[in-house]
Amino acid sequence: MSRPTTTPARRAKAPVRERPPDAWVELLRGHATLTRRMDAALRELHGLSLNEYEVLLQLGFADEGRLRRVDLAERLLITQGGVTRLLAGLERKGLVDRANCESDARVVYAELTAQGRRKLASARRAHLEDVRDQFSSRFSASELKALGELLSRLSDADAGAAAC
Repeated sequence: MSRPTTTPARRAKAPVRERPPDAWVELLRGHATLTRRMDAALRELHGLSLNEYEVLLQLGFADEGRLRRVDLAERLLITQGGVTRLLAGLERKGLVDRANCESDARVVYAELTAQGRRKLASARRAHLEDVRDQFSSRFSASELKALGELLSRLSDADAGAAAC
């Protein structure tokens, strides 16, 4: 039995290599650039990574400056293991403490210390200035409003999927 020969005309055409929209690529590049710069500034000025700052910020927003670790992980969009590693470093720095729940011994809170509140206050001022310098200053007020509205669709993606 002879084998059929494959000629160039019979070869399957290579699939079209679809590219993502330029807006997607620029969103990723912009995010990576800004987070790298802001992380470096926070480390230099306050000895905090951007992720550590976000932990302090979430605890600062929380009632009594404390959150269950599982809730903190959810707010930060990271795993419980990731939040555990972040909290360990912040505990060593004296910025966060572990706190037990009086009504349920299984629950452990992450709680902002007085030193953590002071660190958050000073880092927050610098971070907000950095946000203005690195981000807001590049857009007009109407562009920032439109951009915010457009990007909010990404976090509303689950709600939009249900309507499809």
